[in-house]
Amino acid sequence: MVEEKKNISANVVVLGVVSFLNDVASEMVYPVVPIFLVTVLGAPTYVVGLIEGLADALSKILQSFFGIFSDQSQKRKPYVVWGYSFATLSHLMMCLASSWPLVMVARVINRTGKGIRTSSRDALITESTDKLDRGRNFGFHRTLDSLGAVVGPLLSIWLLKILHDNYRQLFFIAFFPALIGVVLLILLIKEQIKSPLGLKGLHFEWSKANDSYKIFLLISFIFTLGNSSGAFMILRAQNLGLSIQLTILTYVLLNSTYAVFSMPAGIVADKIGARKVLFLGFLVFAFVYLSFGAINNPWWIWVLFPIYGIFLAFTDGVGKTYISKLIPHEISASAFGIYQTLMGIATFFASTIAGLLWTLGNARLPFYFGGIMAVISALLFLVLTKRIRVQQPLA
Repeated sequence: MVEEKKNISANVVVLGVVSFLNDVASEMVYPVVPIFLVTVLGAPTYVVGLIEGLADALSKILQSFFGIFSDQSQKRKPYVVWGYSFATLSHLMMCLASSWPLVMVARVINRTGKGIRTSSRDALITESTDKLDRGRNFGFHRTLDSLGAVVGPLLSIWLLKILHDNYRQLFFIAFFPALIGVVLLILLIKEQIKSPLGLKGLHFEWSKANDSYKIFLLISFIFTLGNSSGAFMILRAQNLGLSIQLTILTYVLLNSTYAVFSMPAGIVADKIGARKVLFLGFLVFAFVYLSFGAINNPWWIWVLFPIYGIFLAFTDGVGKTYISKLIPHEISASAFGIYQTLMGIATFFASTIAGLLWTLGNARLPFYFGGIMAVISALLFLVLTKRIRVQQPLA
């Protein structure tokens, strides 16, 4: 419980710094993994998609399972520490990878770490903050997290120039900020001792989840069916004529915008309510995707990518704030995990649909489809979530 309103919890500060360090390390590695696979290890291009698809799917699914484990044990810190430790270990494994299957193992371990830690980390933020300031705290965490996503790729470009494109040395350097983050977690995170719930088996206490939470899951699933992989935005940028270098810069611009707006979005959510902020986020997404489908001039990309960053800021941390107000604390990790798993499944279908629309139709169709799904979701959200029945007691 936060003793004074409008404060950022000490735990959230530590988690934010750790997320920053981990994202610096991960984003140093992530953009160059496809290049490393194809140019150094000689892997065929389809392997890149296989590795990232498998790793991301596993991450989403594990969030649900480990969220339930965390709720049953009523422990958060061990899962957060182990999750970040897995990610740290993966960078060392990348240094030693001599074939693409070993890169797959490293990437799976990296994303497994994300699956282990995410639900428990979000639950720890929820339990460490006052109800009225939760949006501010989630926004603060996401700001530092997304700042790491900006610093990482920029640092990678600089280091590769110094290292003369020695990818293995880059992977080794990335190990150290991630390691510092794990040490900070072990030393500084404080968790209240709670009695285990004594539940058996892998199950979610649906009886403790109200209808508002279930409705939000449904609407989020529908929306995410149109929210295909960001790879399609990158492909669209190149389809319109931007070079690879300029496309990467637009990606950095997107992450920069996300970092700038994450904290304000959380503060706005605290003041006017997460529901209104989320509704605005759906509309922003619809505008961006419909515009991606309609534009012909590649320079519009420089406008749409940062606007998409605003959408991410409004819907990521704020979405978690919204969920946190619908569920009791004792099932919060499970609730976050169920949400992330459903979004992972929906994202898989979204990318499949987008790929079929692009291949069988044209490059515009995936974005028209996504924009229409966002409009439908916004209308459903507006109509079905007028009244939130809060289950958590005031912190």
